[in-house]
Amino acid sequence: MTVDLKSLALPGVQRLQPYQGGKPVEELERELGIHGAIKLASNENPLGLSLMARAAIEASLVDGARYPDGNGFYLKQKLAEKLSVSTDQLTLGNGSNDVLELMARGFLGSEHNAIFSEHAFVIYQLAITAQNAEAVVVPALNWGHDLNAMAAAVDDKTRLMFIANPNNPTGTWVALDVIESLMKRVPETVLVVVDEAYFEYVDMPEYGSALSLLTQYPNLVITRTFSKAYGLASLRVGYAISHPDVADVINRVRQPFNINSMALAAAVAVLDDQDYLSRSVDLNRQGYEQLTSGFNQMKLDFIPSVGNFISVHIPGDIQALYQALLQSGVIVRPIGVYGMPNHLRVSIGLPDENQRFLDVLEQLLLKQEAT
Repeated sequence: MTVDLKSLALPGVQRLQPYQGGKPVEELERELGIHGAIKLASNENPLGLSLMARAAIEASLVDGARYPDGNGFYLKQKLAEKLSVSTDQLTLGNGSNDVLELMARGFLGSEHNAIFSEHAFVIYQLAITAQNAEAVVVPALNWGHDLNAMAAAVDDKTRLMFIANPNNPTGTWVALDVIESLMKRVPETVLVVVDEAYFEYVDMPEYGSALSLLTQYPNLVITRTFSKAYGLASLRVGYAISHPDVADVINRVRQPFNINSMALAAAVAVLDDQDYLSRSVDLNRQGYEQLTSGFNQMKLDFIPSVGNFISVHIPGDIQALYQALLQSGVIVRPIGVYGMPNHLRVSIGLPDENQRFLDVLEQLLLKQEAT
């Protein structure tokens, strides 16, 4: 072959590296020939599926040979009622990742730039780069977003700004009044995307959803997901709330059947399962206390988090420790790709999973100290 086929790809795509998710349990068990591995790597809900969601999925299988409702009528109706918005303000996505990428596809070209924070969700970089737009990375402040610096970074080429609130992987958050202050400074030509994938877990008085600012700032977009607190990660359902004109643009580049019928049915059902959501949040709070107590006992520094994960600083050879954890059947997430080469991100799991991780980690650290 004389042609380098990769060179035929679009310029932005040529600069990309594939996204690496958390290692699947099945893959680890297959590679090592082990059983009973646990995964605390991908910020999933350890409760499993809501029973109401499961029943809705089973009922939807009757029409499994037919295409889903491309408009997601019932889910949009349910969301509009719950959020007090109109259905023409909603865009449904195959997870919130999909909606974030649709924002880039709809509004970014090679002549534009988009702003996000250091240590922010890696999908922002991927979505921007794929469009051959310039990624403007603003240094973090205490591991979190510095919105003053992000506002100062805006120039005539800026079209998008991404704010993860709370942020993955640091678990940091921004108060609602700080976001409102930013919106007052940002030109109306800059669309500010506030990614609220973890907002259900937050219990801070100063925190508030940016949704309350939407009527005042039409250039504001809020994205959310059913993958975390609602436990539908495998089904991939997310959405954006925006001005109808913004929704119209991103719906033009959205695939017509981007959410399957089972996912749509499950999402509608789980919105009514308040007990499941409450148990998810309570379990997360208890797990946070369990893990941070363990980290404190081991004298490990960690970043205080309001999400369903914690990033903990690991002394010594973090890759060797990560591999040793895998050998013990414990999957966590090294986050060097986020500019945090000495941290592991640990998802909050069930109590016995959290304890198993802590026990294995302590043993490995003691062994590391002894060598």
